Amino acid sequence: MSFFHAGPAPRNSGPRRGALRDGLDLTPGMAVGLFGGSFNPAHDGHAHVAETALRRLGLDRVVWLVSPQNPLKDARESAPLADRMASAAGAAKLAASGPSMIISDVETRMGTQWTVDTLRALVARHPGVRFVWLMGSDNLASFHKWRGWTDIARLMPMAVIARPGSLLDSRTAPAAARFAGARVPSERARLLPDLEAPAWTYLTAPLNPRSSTALRQAAKGSGA
Repeated sequence: MSFFHAGPAPRNSGPRRGALRDGLDLTPGMAVGLFGGSFNPAHDGHAHVAETALRRLGLDRVVWLVSPQNPLKDARESAPLADRMASAAGAAKLAASGPSMIISDVETRMGTQWTVDTLRALVARHPGVRFVWLMGSDNLASFHKWRGWTDIARLMPMAVIARPGSLLDSRTAPAAARFAGARVPSERARLLPDLEAPAWTYLTAPLNPRSSTALRQAAKGSGA
């Protein structure tokens, strides 16, 4: 199986030019978690990641970045974007009520395919916002296969939230080894939004075993 090159992403790739309303109500000084994924479908495991980050990092907002299509996944397995947005909205309600959770299609609006380009654009568009990239530990295990993964780690602090079945793999992942010196103890996690990247922390919490793959398989089995 071939993988995408994991070196620095070229800076000439990225969002479309011109004015764009990204729909995010963010103001300078806010601590904001960016939580990307296909959410195909979203579930209470995603809610667990978002809620853990919101609470443990002291975030003002968590933005769920619903990807138009993950380039590392089969497009034939993806539900329409509108369905995945609705699924993410439902899962977000399990994590918190009120304005703290934002469901966003900004990647579709900007025309970005790669996470690194999306994050660069959001940092440029929202000066003064203290962004943190959020991911489950299952994603840290394969993070080194992402395009521009070292650029992401140097662009903003990152928080990794433990997920079932990936604890050992993620702690020994190439990305964890590459940035071992930048790891912040979990007891200092609330400092993360104010730290200069690279900086990352690993958060454990009661584990939620739900996964999108299992839900899709169950739906196929039931004929849904």
